[in-house]
Amino acid sequence: MDSQGAPYLNKKALCSPLGAARLCQLALGCAVIAMVTHSAGYSGSHGVFCMAAWCFCFAMSVAVFFLDATRLYSCLPISWDNLTVTCAAFATLQYVTASVVYPLFFVRIECPYDGCAVRDFRIAVTVCSILGTLAYGAEVALCRARPGQAVVGYMATVSGLLKVVQGFVACIIFGALANGSEYSHYTATIYCVVVYAFCFALTTLVVIMTVCGRTKAVRCMPFDRFAVVCTLLEVLLYLSASVVWPVFCFDTKYGSPWRPSSCPQGKCPWDSKVVVAVFSFVNFVLYVVDLIYSQRIRFVSSHVSTNSRV
Repeated sequence: MDSQGAPYLNKKALCSPLGAARLCQLALGCAVIAMVTHSAGYSGSHGVFCMAAWCFCFAMSVAVFFLDATRLYSCLPISWDNLTVTCAAFATLQYVTASVVYPLFFVRIECPYDGCAVRDFRIAVTVCSILGTLAYGAEVALCRARPGQAVVGYMATVSGLLKVVQGFVACIIFGALANGSEYSHYTATIYCVVVYAFCFALTTLVVIMTVCGRTKAVRCMPFDRFAVVCTLLEVLLYLSASVVWPVFCFDTKYGSPWRPSSCPQGKCPWDSKVVVAVFSFVNFVLYVVDLIYSQRIRFVSSHVSTNSRV
């Protein structure tokens, strides 16, 4: 025990639903990495992405579990509750993506000539990856703020979780832009790229300020109002990009509304343009939902505080 009489190790890190979810994350992550390196295998950019996602999430889970079990997180100048729910939400998205990409490119129903062992291992990797997604999703559900309960941190609210999803979708957009999207051909499409980068930076800033506990750094307005102002600006910018990008990529005056027949599979600029257009609209919807929900949270909070004063 320490000088205050508390145990050195945090029992809740093991003997709680949250601790059980994190132990499942560690076990499933270790199983996935072991099976992939042993026999399932991976290759190409898609395989490298899946392996990198699993390894990163496993390392992140080890760090979170160790710091929570030893209470060493109290030595860090961060908001621990905001950090853990952010990591869990990001890992959930990573696992969802890997659970779709890996079987899509590596699992085949028929057995190859060297037997079914590799196929079976790849199926097992997919199953464990899906279970890992559920384990990370369970942590998010356990940490998420619910109506009528005290909010532990901004990242535990729907608006905070949407910030993680928005950043992840922006990363997908950046990946498509880098895959031969030909965005530099027109000033309008360059403007869209600037919008994506600016909104991503603004969203990242809000997340970093929350995780680092610097919510009082905005002196001219409360942090919740600052987050709403940023979200409104992002909604307007994404609205413009969601309109401008398809016009300058698929209109017959600037591009082609149909996929060219001579376009190579996997390296077609038209495919990248479609991905950017689709996920631009997805992020626009996410920002609108974020804006609506943030107003709802602010109204409920002010209503509750008013009642408490009465």
